[in-house]
Amino acid sequence: MADIAVIGGGAAGAAAFGELLARFRHGTVHWVVGQQAPGRGVAYATRDDRHLLNVRAASMGVFQEQGDAFIQHATRQLGQVKGSDFLPRRLFGDFIQAQVGARIDEARRAGRGFRIHPEAALEIVRRDAGGYAVRIGDGRWLEVSDVILAIGALAQRPLRAVSSTALASGAYELDPWQLERHQQVPRRVVVIGTGLTAVDTLLSASLRWPHAELVAVSRHGMWPCTHSALPLASHPQQEALNRALMACHGVLPMLRLVRAAVDTAPDSDWRSIIDGMRPINAGLWQRLSHAGRRQFLRHLRWLWEVSRHRMAPASGQAIQQLQEEGRLQVHAARVLAVDGAAPLQVTLRERATQLVSTLQADLVVQATGLDTAVAYGAHDLLSQCLRAGLAVADPLQLGVLAQPDGQLLDACGAPLPGLYAIGSLLRGNLWECTAMPEIRAAAHQLALRLGGRDEAATSRGHAGDGPGG
Repeated sequence: MADIAVIGGGAAGAAAFGELLARFRHGTVHWVVGQQAPGRGVAYATRDDRHLLNVRAASMGVFQEQGDAFIQHATRQLGQVKGSDFLPRRLFGDFIQAQVGARIDEARRAGRGFRIHPEAALEIVRRDAGGYAVRIGDGRWLEVSDVILAIGALAQRPLRAVSSTALASGAYELDPWQLERHQQVPRRVVVIGTGLTAVDTLLSASLRWPHAELVAVSRHGMWPCTHSALPLASHPQQEALNRALMACHGVLPMLRLVRAAVDTAPDSDWRSIIDGMRPINAGLWQRLSHAGRRQFLRHLRWLWEVSRHRMAPASGQAIQQLQEEGRLQVHAARVLAVDGAAPLQVTLRERATQLVSTLQADLVVQATGLDTAVAYGAHDLLSQCLRAGLAVADPLQLGVLAQPDGQLLDACGAPLPGLYAIGSLLRGNLWECTAMPEIRAAAHQLALRLGGRDEAATSRGHAGDGPGG
């Protein structure tokens, strides 16, 4: 009887585990969550209600067929909620746990096998006869036919400009979600990054230390754009634009088409055009050559990120207010060095003038967002998989090599039977794969595939039980 292991305790792991519980009837589904609260991961573990979802409530869900379940859950907690609202991420974390709990109750009533392991997965071994063995933290081995890696965000690596002295000082924080461990009130906080993670970090810092000076630094010095207050009408020529984009060869022709669409449709909000590209984003990425992807990452990634991954209107207003009050300064600059031991010395080269200057900071927080460079990270399991040939790092350090369905590839480009990834590890193949709509669709398709195989194997087994079988 085949068993399955889902490794990763965040939202992607929760989606995969819950989908499999509904469809995998004849084996055990193992969920290896580690020591974090199952289902919340980094994204939804925050308890700060100023950290808002950057997707409207109507688009949020854990499982594919949920409809407006999140809106109903939020309404029970907060009172009347509209589908167009941007709600606290904490609330969605609560929702994930409630939905997985309901799937667990259903599975228990149906007599389906499952286990949740609060240990970390440390090693995966491929069996010669097929399947895998997974070693978890208490020294036990799980024998399974399939493994799903739903590991999520990797731990941040310090920037190369940061000295060992600065790291050892305790004044350089690699985890932007751990501000509470800094008990001494800082006079100046420097946040490296201006993306969505940096926005949440600054909002928390502004509340925790109301008299501290806040400084944000990134190469372009640009915040994520802000969502419209209400949902936008679709761009009337979106279908034609998407067909033209899919026929393009190269990044620059795609950029010219999008700019032309924005310029020639003054009655359409540019944000609706970007959102309308969502169904084809993976296809566009897959059409690019390796050189084209490198060109995009080097020259256009920042523009795509601020346009595509926007912040909630309330978050944008709060950041603007901090700037208007003079509490928050923004530098478009490159970080050349972070040194010292309290205060830290942060050396910058301004983008516009190329002038070099140094800031003193009592606390520096690295909030540069998602890290997918598995070849350089300190994740024990992924490092072991790379050494064992069970995973190959994407050449652009965007996770691991895989097929579009998430099946991992070996060093020769051959698929590894029964070994899959979901979520951020697939950025090199899909680019857009970290938001809940993409995660729940991927989890659903994977569960259909593995659940269908489970049913077929059981049917063959029953057919062989009769006379002459």
